[in-house]
Amino acid sequence: MYNTILFDLDGTLIDSAEGIKNSFRYAFAKLGLPEPTDEYLNNFIGPPLLDSFKNFCGFPPEKAAHAVEVYREYFAEKGVYQNRVYDGIEELLKKLKASGKTLVLATSKYELYALQIIENLGFSEYFDFAAGSLADGGRGTKAEVIEYALASIGAADKKSAVMVGDRMHDIEGAKAVGIDSIGVLFGFGSREELESHGATHIAATPASVYALIAGEEK
Repeated sequence: MYNTILFDLDGTLIDSAEGIKNSFRYAFAKLGLPEPTDEYLNNFIGPPLLDSFKNFCGFPPEKAAHAVEVYREYFAEKGVYQNRVYDGIEELLKKLKASGKTLVLATSKYELYALQIIENLGFSEYFDFAAGSLADGGRGTKAEVIEYALASIGAADKKSAVMVGDRMHDIEGAKAVGIDSIGVLFGFGSREELESHGATHIAATPASVYALIAGEEK
């Protein structure tokens, strides 16, 4: 049974594809890059922004940092509101909170935007703490976000903590910190991706996430 539950945001609590893709399209246009296909932009959902511009666009660090700033021009004004909550997520959060679990948001998204999103959705009441990346590039990996979150809430028992996420970065971050993970199939990652990177558990639905956390499923 897990008592400290860390949740990714994009692809785990919300379908944020519209806002993220529109922000990347804006950035590509302003940077003079060819217009990306919708399928190509799927690669950009999940990884830290800086990594996406480095790995998928081949940008050196300084140019990648500038691209992040351009991306945020659109995201701050419009993209931050272009989200859809997955069916069953609010019920999951309510049940976990009611059962006394400690809920933590642990996202690679810029922390300021992550806080704004959960506030807009009315989810702030469910979370005991929220951690994301920093504007200056700090907490640039999921492992750093998880480590910071656990330290901030004083969670010394890592065996009772679990990271819930939809991409390999969530799984790898959890492994690096030494906690279990639940890979969800309703987000942007595939079963193959999650299993190949060593997810402790796989959940097809929010209800399955609850069952795994409560010890009702193995």
